[in-house]
Amino acid sequence: MSTTTMPPSRTETDRLTALRVLGVEVAEGLRTILREPTALFFSVGFPVMFFALFASIFGSGAGTTGTLLAGYGTFGVVSVMLLNPAITVADERTRGWLRVKKVSGAPVATTIAAKVLAALPYALAVVSALSVVAVVEVGGVPGGVGAWLRLVAVLLVGGLPFALLGLAVGFVASSNATAAILNAVLFPMVIVSGLWFPVQILPGAVQAVAPFLPTYHLARLARAQMSGGPWMGDVLALVTMTAIAAALAVLSYRRLRV
Repeated sequence: MSTTTMPPSRTETDRLTALRVLGVEVAEGLRTILREPTALFFSVGFPVMFFALFASIFGSGAGTTGTLLAGYGTFGVVSVMLLNPAITVADERTRGWLRVKKVSGAPVATTIAAKVLAALPYALAVVSALSVVAVVEVGGVPGGVGAWLRLVAVLLVGGLPFALLGLAVGFVASSNATAAILNAVLFPMVIVSGLWFPVQILPGAVQAVAPFLPTYHLARLARAQMSGGPWMGDVLALVTMTAIAAALAVLSYRRLRV
């Protein structure tokens, strides 16, 4: 008695093709990052140096160090997720590689997802380096291993909307312009959101702006993992920002001229 093997359906074939394309795109994204070791060093090293300085000054205990780790972890992850995928796609656009993708009919969702996924190991490297400094500072994991794992998860997932926002810019601007635009957006957000120092020491008008910034809500959510506190409003703000950033990224990709 023989059995007949049914060929995969069109839906299954399309799904497997999409997964293969996604794997190729992610691998290429990782190789692009590794080809720029200087950028990798400064993206990781800059937040770590700032954190080490302020932790040595203000980190008098595990609680304070944990709060600082959440703030500087937010800064490090946001800077990596906002800049790296965006500059990569802007460079691909300049070199004509995006033209090849569009002509080949590569799904826009696959292209965008691959760029975001390729930046996640980079962001994890930043958080890991900051965590090593925190452990050295207090002689243990601030808040405990469970709190640290929650912090890492929150930062990595919370970095996704920033990657999408960066891609929306990178799809329509040159690599130099993309870096300039996003840095002009990043550093005011970092300062106003209180990632380097408390919001409470800023002028009242600046404090009033902070709750409207996604970095503010990600930092609050990260700190809640270390010391508790309300967080549902911050999740809703980040989900809203993710939806808006995703729509902008898709629109920019479909309308880009290569």
